[in-house]
Amino acid sequence: MSQHPLPNDLHLETLAVRLAVERSQYGENSEALYLTSGYVQPSAEVSARRFAGEEEGYTYGRSSNPTVTSFEMRLAALEGSEAALATSSGMSAVMLMLFSLLKSGDHVVYSQSMFGSTLKLIGSEFARFGVESTVVPQTDLAAWKAAIRPNTKILFAETPTNPLTEVCDIAALADMAHNAGALLAVDNCFATPILQRPMGMGADIVMHSGTKYLDGQGRVMAGALCASEKMVKEKFLPVMKNGGMVLSPFNAWVVLKGLETLDIRMRAQSANGHAMAQWLEQHPAVARVYYPGLASHPQHALSMKQMSGMGGAVLSFDVKAADPQQARTRAFHVLDSLRTLSLCTNLGDTKTLLTHPASTSHGKLSEDQRQAAGIGQGMIRLAAGLEHLDDMKADLLRGLDTL
Repeated sequence: MSQHPLPNDLHLETLAVRLAVERSQYGENSEALYLTSGYVQPSAEVSARRFAGEEEGYTYGRSSNPTVTSFEMRLAALEGSEAALATSSGMSAVMLMLFSLLKSGDHVVYSQSMFGSTLKLIGSEFARFGVESTVVPQTDLAAWKAAIRPNTKILFAETPTNPLTEVCDIAALADMAHNAGALLAVDNCFATPILQRPMGMGADIVMHSGTKYLDGQGRVMAGALCASEKMVKEKFLPVMKNGGMVLSPFNAWVVLKGLETLDIRMRAQSANGHAMAQWLEQHPAVARVYYPGLASHPQHALSMKQMSGMGGAVLSFDVKAADPQQARTRAFHVLDSLRTLSLCTNLGDTKTLLTHPASTSHGKLSEDQRQAAGIGQGMIRLAAGLEHLDDMKADLLRGLDTL
């Protein structure tokens, strides 16, 4: 069945619903799920050309799949990148980027406030293969510049960070990287392209954990890298084919459908996150709230400029305590008192999720590393969902009012 090509001037909300590979001969309105590991070739000659990369066409599930392609097309359009490559998880996307672009003796500069697994992957795992790295304070541009060496290949930032919601100046880091002959990679998991499009600010690579807001309902694992078509085809794709960190068609289909509601979910959940942050900031048992949408946030003005005037759906807060042990006990009490909201280490779900970063996402870091990142034992991260605000507040009060 032939279909008319989409107009070139569609808005993001429309692309998130409409962009995909062509419909099959059956004319399905919802994108098809192609559960196949292999593809029958029309002839040996065509097969040879396709496997050699001389002709477009599907060859094997580890290389490409029509459902996965639809997800990649849609995400690339939303991020404003030339291309995207889907992976099996967010961390596999980080690993694919590093494997594709680095060799022994190369150097990476990255934020000390990044996701705990990213810190371990770069600082420990890749260090075993001779990749050097330097961690810097997320918001200190002078520290980023001072850390750059002649062998620096990548500056890697996460903005906002997990769980402190620190925001970096993407445009400034892009200029810094490019002046040094390096690339800027940005983890855009928290903001998503609905709030923030790093490519338009100069970033070379945008990384996603599709497990979070792109899916939006906590159903599947997924990841992606957005970059130029040249980088995707010449750097990322060959490594993915050999490494096998491919996204399954089913998971791609789930996240593809999640993208259709990404805009309305991000706006609604950001509104809930903002309201909860304002409310928690006034509670007597809370020492501090970390949320870019608050005027008290150190990078509030920058975050409003970069994130479309919204703070996102993730916030963290410290419970008041006299010492680290009491802080841990009091944070655990708040979490164990929940009856409606979920104690869960994921985020980006339509359900509100809370977790204790010091013992979960950053639990494998040393205490010195956690302290350097500003993650204390009394910190609780909250990823706002779509419940009624009064119910969210009432559930937190069970613990906060009984400390």
